[in-house]
Amino acid sequence: MTKTTRSAALRAKVSSSKSAAKSEARAPSAVSREEAEAAVRVLLGYAGENPDREGLLETPKRVVKAFDEYFGGYGQDPYQILAKTFEETDGYDEMVVLKSVSFNSHCEHHMAPIVGRVHIGYLPDRRVVGISKLARIVEVYARRLQIQEKMTTQIADTLNTVIQPRGVGVVVEGVHHCMSTRGIHKQGVLMVTSRMLGTFRSDPKTRREFLNMIGNPTSRGLD
Repeated sequence: MTKTTRSAALRAKVSSSKSAAKSEARAPSAVSREEAEAAVRVLLGYAGENPDREGLLETPKRVVKAFDEYFGGYGQDPYQILAKTFEETDGYDEMVVLKSVSFNSHCEHHMAPIVGRVHIGYLPDRRVVGISKLARIVEVYARRLQIQEKMTTQIADTLNTVIQPRGVGVVVEGVHHCMSTRGIHKQGVLMVTSRMLGTFRSDPKTRREFLNMIGNPTSRGLD
């Protein structure tokens, strides 16, 4: 396959994946900022507070502004972030690993925080991507309402689709506040999920090398 043919095939695959992901993107909001702030006032009243007392007058604006940050991932295209890759690697074909990328997300069931780390590894095949782009992919998917299993898959599948490496491995460690601050109230519980593709799934040696490089996720907590 020529370089031109490979590029055309890659563009077609990325275009197909982007179309499939459109449902995850932010649609034009039918809710105004004023309506969102009014909704926060209702929730303050439901909690038993007086939204008109001095300390809470600016709270609705602050909460809505915080939502813009918490859920900013809906307005970003992860495929566009990874669009620029590099083929001048002087033949480098060993594993690339980015460890301990911190993230803050919110669970889609209770909108409670999920706080943790992501470890990403891949075996390049002709092209690599800037390491800051890997961290940005984590941010895009974390800044949406999530479940950890889905976020793990999204990060791995997007990387696999765009740069087409020989293999991809993603491990996510998360502390879920929907479990630690409500409900069953269990502290110090760490959830670990993984997604292995290509040689990371088919070759035990590759998978073991990746896991050794990131350390044993179940042997430590999140400080």
